[in-house]
Order: sequence, then C-alpha cells, then structure tokens
Amino acid sequence: MDQYELVEKALCSVRKKTDFVPDVAIVLGSGLGALAEEVENPIVISSSEIAGYPASTVSGHAGRLVFGTLCGKKVVVQQGRIHYYEGYDMAEVVLPVRLMCLLGAKTVILTNAAGGVNKSFCSGDFMLITGQIAQFVPSPLRGANDDRFGVRFPDMSEVYSRPLLSLARECAKEVGAPVREGVYLQASGPNYESPEEVNAFRILGADAVGMSTAVEAIAAKHMGRDVLGVSLITNPAAGVSEKPLSHEEVKQAADKAGRTFVALIKSVVGKM
Repeated sequence: MDQYELVEKALCSVRKKTDFVPDVAIVLGSGLGALAEEVENPIVISSSEIAGYPASTVSGHAGRLVFGTLCGKKVVVQQGRIHYYEGYDMAEVVLPVRLMCLLGAKTVILTNAAGGVNKSFCSGDFMLITGQIAQFVPSPLRGANDDRFGVRFPDMSEVYSRPLLSLARECAKEVGAPVREGVYLQASGPNYESPEEVNAFRILGADAVGMSTAVEAIAAKHMGRDVLGVSLITNPAAGVSEKPLSHEEVKQAADKAGRTFVALIKSVVGKM
C-alpha cells in the first residue's frame, strides 16, 4: 500500500466517526496540550481508533485528534505528536499532518517545545519560526512521489507563511507574549544535543533546536498548505547554560507558559 492510500485509509476511519471539515489544523508540542481543552463542542477520536495511525509513546502527548470550534473557527487539534526518535519512519511521523490536510485543513499551525540556541533567548520566550534547517533528519518526501500529495520537487523558499507571521506578531503584542523570531533546527533525538553540536547549529544559523516540526512543515508545504510555526523556548540548549537538560524541565516550563501560549494561539486562530 502506498503512502497516499495509507492516509486515505486513516481518513476513512475518521469519516466513520465524523464528517467534520476543519479549516485549521493545530499540532501541539510537548507540554502544550492544554489548548485542546479550549475547543468547543469537541469530537475526540483516539489514535487507536484510526487505521494506520502511529501511537505516541512520549509522556505529555495524549495521542488523539480533537475536532471542534476555537474562537469561531473550525479546527482539528493533534494532541500527541509522533516523533522520528520513537522508531517510526518519516512517512509515519507526518501521517497525522497529511491526514488533517486531507480532512480539509488549509492552514497548519505547528507548535513545539525547543531549546534556545540563540544565547539571548530566555526560558519562557516564544519564537515565531521564520525558517528552518531540516538536513539532520530524513526528508518525509523521500521515496516515490505521489502527485496527489504534491509535486516531486516542492519549493521551500517560504516554508512559513509571511502573512501568518505578520498576524502572529500582532497577536503576540495583544496578549503580551514575550516573542522572538528565528530559525528552527530539527535534530533526530531522543538524546539532547551536545554542547559541540549546539555550537555547530549556531554557526549554521539556528536560533532554536528540537526534535519535531520541520518535517511536518515540509509535508504540509508539499500539500500546498499555509504554515505557521511557534516554538516555546523551555530551556537553554546544551552549553548555553551549565544546567543539565531533562524532559521534566521541558514539561514544567511548558506548563508555566501554558496560559500565555493558549491566549496567543487563540488570538491567531480568531483573527484568521
């Protein structure tokens, strides 16, 4: 079975439970799942109920899709991201994003918890992703191309929509979110990066590093969707500070910033 057929099979599973057609897809990063609780009139489908849908194995990722309205817009929220380091191949990692796009979403908002490579960034800052570096992980487009997803060689000159970035800047000011802007680099994980690797990423132009998002952005862009990316800087990356890194610290920082995060994303969705 080819990749498009796998996504179609997942689509059929969802359609047996709901005919809801979302306008916006939102992917929630580590510790940022609280936004799903803001969805009105929710229809919740567990990943285990969707054919071929990978199971999330990471603490803080619930593993479900939540359909409903948010600030008057029809949304689908992925609460429980799939990561390459969990042992899945990239086609499986981006299956949820492709599924949400086929369900009808024309705009994709990707969020994540990330380490600050830029030494001026502080824990609790939000970073609007202006560009990305994805060459340290396999491309989700590797293998035979299916034109039903998109062209063989999609242009990535503007992965993150400039109009959406402008909107997010305005919304950040309105809700008082401490926002930065910069380049996101996806590493493979699950180990945190060494100080030497972080120094190398900084030389390459990265401002933040994480273990997700970039490949999802590629898949969404391949399908012609508008993409907005928002990172929550939960900690300085290795070597920026002497403090050891831990997933628990990431979740705690995300919990602390959760209210502002929810306000920011709701403001963006409401003004689309």
